[in-house]
Amino acid sequence: MDYINAVLLGIIEGITEFLPISSTGHLIIAEQWLGHRSDMFNIVIQAGAILAVTIIYWRRLLDLVLGWREPANRDYAAKLIVAFLITAILGFVVKRLGFELPETATPIAWALIIGGIWMIFAEWAAARKAPHKEITWLVAILVGIAQIVAGVFPGTSRSGATIFVAMLAGTGNRAAATEFAFLVGIPTMYAASGYELLKTFSDGGAAGEDWTALAIAFIVSTIVAFIAVKWLLAYIRSNRFTLFAIYRIILGVLLLGMATSGLIA
Repeated sequence: MDYINAVLLGIIEGITEFLPISSTGHLIIAEQWLGHRSDMFNIVIQAGAILAVTIIYWRRLLDLVLGWREPANRDYAAKLIVAFLITAILGFVVKRLGFELPETATPIAWALIIGGIWMIFAEWAAARKAPHKEITWLVAILVGIAQIVAGVFPGTSRSGATIFVAMLAGTGNRAAATEFAFLVGIPTMYAASGYELLKTFSDGGAAGEDWTALAIAFIVSTIVAFIAVKWLLAYIRSNRFTLFAIYRIILGVLLLGMATSGLIA
């Protein structure tokens, strides 16, 4: 049963990590039925999703590294670094303040609903702008801040927050905004996962882990995330994000109803 649950949680993480529907929110809710998982488990399945996106963007990442002499590549890389550093600094502050993720459905439900409504508005507002592909310094700064906002409020969605902030701040092109948001997410999530992994090992939290279940969840998360992101990148070429916004609102309303009726905590 543990292995089946590992597969299910790997699938949930793989689908939701980079789609704008909140992976943290889905996992917190899923654990109410599938059982609470260790910090190590959550880190491992997230690492699988990050690996999938790294594989998808490896050519772009290699181009930025090997082509650093080109002004356009240096400028883009510098903006990625600034966005990452803003997230890292603010993340450190949040950690020092002792922030903890919620364990109940109600705040997640509200974040899903509010985020869905905001996505519809943001898509409408972005459509009224010229579809520029350029990533400005303002976009880089706001994307860095948006990553922390999404981390503080599970249900917001890191990918959703960063993509729509980029679109509203001047990058009206969905594909360009999504690429920048995902590329910023790679070092951010590797750093966060690495930090939590070291902390878990130093605290002795790795003792007693079911490494077979961890391996299964990691592989499933990687494969599913690869498929999900490939599909998303193809989908947004000719479609808006409205489908995800509607899904978020419906799910949020259902979760509020279930929480009110006592079906979930």
